[in-house]
Amino acid sequence: MSKLMMSVSGVRGVFGETITPDLVFKIAAHFAAFLKRKNKSEKPYMVVGRDSRTTGEALYHAVVSGIISVGVDVQYLGIATTPTVLLSVELSENKAIGGICITASHNPAEWNALKLVNQNGMFLFPEYAGDFYKSIDNPIPYASWDKMGKVSHYDHSADDHIKKVLEIPYISLDKIRSKRFRVVLDSVNGAGCVISKKLLEKLGCDVVEINGEATGFFAHTPEPLNKNLTQLEEAVKQYKGDIGFATDPDGDRLAIVSEKGKCIGEEFSLLLAEKYVLSKIKGPIVTNLSSSMASEDIARENGVAVTRTAVGEINVGKTMKTMKSPIGGEGNGGVICPDVHYTRDAMAGMALVLAFMAEESRPLSDLVMDIPHYFFAKEKLDVQSDQLDEIMSRADKIYPDAKIDYTDGIKIIFEKQWVHIRKSGTEPIIRVYVEAKTQELADQLCAQSIKKLLEFK
Repeated sequence: MSKLMMSVSGVRGVFGETITPDLVFKIAAHFAAFLKRKNKSEKPYMVVGRDSRTTGEALYHAVVSGIISVGVDVQYLGIATTPTVLLSVELSENKAIGGICITASHNPAEWNALKLVNQNGMFLFPEYAGDFYKSIDNPIPYASWDKMGKVSHYDHSADDHIKKVLEIPYISLDKIRSKRFRVVLDSVNGAGCVISKKLLEKLGCDVVEINGEATGFFAHTPEPLNKNLTQLEEAVKQYKGDIGFATDPDGDRLAIVSEKGKCIGEEFSLLLAEKYVLSKIKGPIVTNLSSSMASEDIARENGVAVTRTAVGEINVGKTMKTMKSPIGGEGNGGVICPDVHYTRDAMAGMALVLAFMAEESRPLSDLVMDIPHYFFAKEKLDVQSDQLDEIMSRADKIYPDAKIDYTDGIKIIFEKQWVHIRKSGTEPIIRVYVEAKTQELADQLCAQSIKKLLEFK
């Protein structure tokens, strides 16, 4: 039996085990009532969209039933990426009170989830999330028969999202279009299928699409890691692509394959975006504790600072908004471009990388070589759920002479290398991230850290 995961972004689990239509009905009803109390709108409505998972249809009906039963209307977008749903909440003409994305993001197909969206089009700030979760065991405040909510359908959310990306003020659409880039696209049969190709064609690209039907039968392990993208690597070589783009099932993470048919690593999606944006507009970079040290190198080149936050896009996005940061995100391929929206957005990432390539008139592999290279090792520690806290309590003691950052889990900092140990917010595991000057050092430090965690007494 899997564990139901609850966090600031929402709830997720394996369908039929820990996440079920009756539970989803309850959460959606309470969330709609929570937003209704908080916003006091005369005609409250929420935006709902889902990724392509086969269980999404069942959960959609449960979500809608929950929302309308407490007297809140629903504007349904159909299959849409997470950044599209969040942006739609922000752009809504009559001001939606919030929204729900039905998606388990990069998790395998048997998982599904609700991502809970506030009125500002961002995930719940931690203080609001705490208040909401306290309310879900209360009786549902059903509306009377004559005050039921209604459902409407909106079919242009992808077009609205594309328009916003094309309006990023510092990119040159003419330069991008003049290059006629050949782009090989892998949307893993997820929600990206409904928007990514259309955006790239608007940017004048010749698009070769693989895994481009939104069936929910993912063509490979859906997390866009190098090891899962061998099909895209081969397709870029076969079709002589200038670049390959891969997204996760809900379109908020972007991975890139160079013209040589090699994955460049998910960290470089953000690093390339940082390099390009800071060449146009100066301001602080905001990223999380587990993202590459190369952000500090890029910041120094441009005379700006880096602020590190806890892992989670809401933590990065909220800090970016406060600091008026022009670019930020997470090193898992999560680019946040505030000129589009304060959320991870693979579509914005694609546009920024193509703009950089067009501006420099150099192949992607050359641009990557200009960025200082560090090497990552990432492992998951599968342990019993009742052992998670015990193991985490050892983490700050395994290297007694190192500097410790307690912002999010335990980050152990050495000279030009670090270890970050934290409980996952989306799965019942402990994640161990390591970055170092060489792959050998990173792998050794990762293995050594896990051994120390398990053996420490």
